[in-house]
Amino acid sequence: MAQGKGDIGLIGLAVMGQNLILNMADHGFTVVAFNRSIEKVHAFLANEAKGKSILGAESIPDLISKLKTPRRVMLLVKAGAAVDSFIDQLVPHLEKEDIIIDGGNSEYTDSQRRHKELQAKGLRFVGAGVSGGEDGARYGPSLMPGGNKEAWPYIKDIFQSTAAKTDGQPCCDWVGSDGAGHFVKMVHNGIEYGDMQLIGEIYHLMQAIGIDQATMADTFAEWNKGELDSFLIDITKDILRYKDADGQYLLPKIRDTAGQKGTGKWTAIAALNYGIPVTLIGEAVFSRCLSALKTERQTASKILPGPSVQFSGDKKQFLEDLRQALYASKIVSYAQGFMLLREAAQVHNWDLDYGSIALMWRGGCIIRSVFLGQIKQAFDKDPNLRSLLLAPFFLNAITKSQTSWRNVVSTAITLGIPTPALSTALAFYDGYRSERLPANLLQAQRDYFGAHTYEVLGKEGAFVHTNWTGHGGNVSASSYNA
Repeated sequence: MAQGKGDIGLIGLAVMGQNLILNMADHGFTVVAFNRSIEKVHAFLANEAKGKSILGAESIPDLISKLKTPRRVMLLVKAGAAVDSFIDQLVPHLEKEDIIIDGGNSEYTDSQRRHKELQAKGLRFVGAGVSGGEDGARYGPSLMPGGNKEAWPYIKDIFQSTAAKTDGQPCCDWVGSDGAGHFVKMVHNGIEYGDMQLIGEIYHLMQAIGIDQATMADTFAEWNKGELDSFLIDITKDILRYKDADGQYLLPKIRDTAGQKGTGKWTAIAALNYGIPVTLIGEAVFSRCLSALKTERQTASKILPGPSVQFSGDKKQFLEDLRQALYASKIVSYAQGFMLLREAAQVHNWDLDYGSIALMWRGGCIIRSVFLGQIKQAFDKDPNLRSLLLAPFFLNAITKSQTSWRNVVSTAITLGIPTPALSTALAFYDGYRSERLPANLLQAQRDYFGAHTYEVLGKEGAFVHTNWTGHGGNVSASSYNA
């Protein structure tokens, strides 16, 4: 059992909290553990934490009394009211310059508020994104801290020591002020939603063309050796191979309704708020919502007709097309995510290092993949890169994959297989590469029915209104821009 003062306190002894405490202790730090249920503290100390540099606390005052100054207290509790409740309990016992770290999946706007409120009290707040699940917490997560930068020197060693390492570098660095850390984690989770949906659609298409599950698993295993090398591809191979106690594959027995905890939805909402077309993540969220309509889908499946076409192509070639379509769509997903990060950084004056963020995601987290190394290189070469699609590496990859990508989407439509993520990725790509879009007609319609004005090509910046009917008047709207 550890003696003396603790380096950091951690509140919340669910599996993530326990594993992160054990990880910190393994790296030489003394951790003080506290939980609302004191029995859980006692059980942890008597079992997993036994013999390690871990102290238990019986109350908030006891926790605070066992910490070195400036005190560092990390919360790993349910986002929302629970975080605010514990902060309220901690504040009366803390002194100026002490540090409160929220390591949960909090909404970034809550982190902005907490940063401001605690700063007014002389306390330092850090909102830290933590990714990697149970295994990552135990052996090396991706950590994305943001908030009061004056806190960083006091937590840097703990965070970077316990974080995952890629090429010897920790998957953790300071992100930015107030809510930046949790915003970056939110976008990470949104990309995770997109990746998972894309893989699900590929799996669905494999089923549709008659690929057996063993071959699916072997295909994902082979893909994981190349450009698609990633955590999610790797675990998909394992899931496809897993058999239940009766010797049958488990996957087909799992009910096809997907849950969500909110971060993907927050990403889609943020994209709308900032006016950035993060369409792939939005479709991934809506796909989960559609999956939840299980009873309605069962009824509709017996009523609504679909195509009777059967796949008659070369299955081996189509599997290669699927690989390339997945790769191209992933590029779009990350391109959209970084566009959202860029816009939010401008709005909130966050000095985000996009190459550093890509490095943070290369290890420990759910979207970790070899792919992220190329993103880091792209931003290292051009920190002001407007879109990943314009970086030479990704431009070349998209160019090579385009024919296969289009074939997959058109085949899916012909077969009646829903591919919202694959399809919207291609639609975004085609929209982004279009010099002209039909938004001129939209503007004309808006001006026709609401006098919302429009700009004329070659005279940008001057907004004009046309009296389209001859009796609509010449006064334009000035306060509505929907």
